[in-house]
Order: sequence, then structure tokens, then C-alpha cells
Amino acid sequence: MTNKRQVEVFSAGCALCDETVSLVERIACDSCEVVVLDMREDEVAARAQELGVRTVPAVAVNGKLAACCEGAGPSESELRAAGIGREAVQGR
Repeated sequence: MTNKRQVEVFSAGCALCDETVSLVERIACDSCEVVVLDMREDEVAARAQELGVRTVPAVAVNGKLAACCEGAGPSESELRAAGIGREAVQGR
């Protein structure tokens, strides 16, 4: 008896999310059970939070966020470094 690999794809329905869904479905094998989850649903958002999802699209395999999806998402320090929250200087 073969154990199925549970693959959860967290999506917000955008074009990038759709590309990831297509990729996962294309490379999935018979041992993979792919489930696409809509982040706009409260239950899905709660599940994503449990797994540490910070950005979408994201993929978890057997309840563990895939390494490619472990990015922390935006942080205040990174946003400030990009110039958000800084007054613009005239002439620049």
C-alpha cells in the first residue's frame, strides 16, 4: 500500500498563483494528492498561518512548507529600506 503525499497549494486566485497550481499539477505523480486552497477563506488563512505561510502562492508537502516558500514576506525594515515612510526630499 502506498502512502499519498498531501500537497497543499495556497492561492489567492491571481495569475502567479494559477501558474503555481498548474506547475504543481503538472509535476505531481500518482503518489501526490494535490489540494488547492483559497486564501480568501478564513479556515484556509488559519491553516496557512499554522504552517508559516507569509506570501502566496505557497506550497506545503505533508504539512511542511516547501523550502522555496519559506520567505518571510515583507518586513517593516525592508519596506523602510526601500523608502517607505521616508519624507521625499524636493529635487530628488
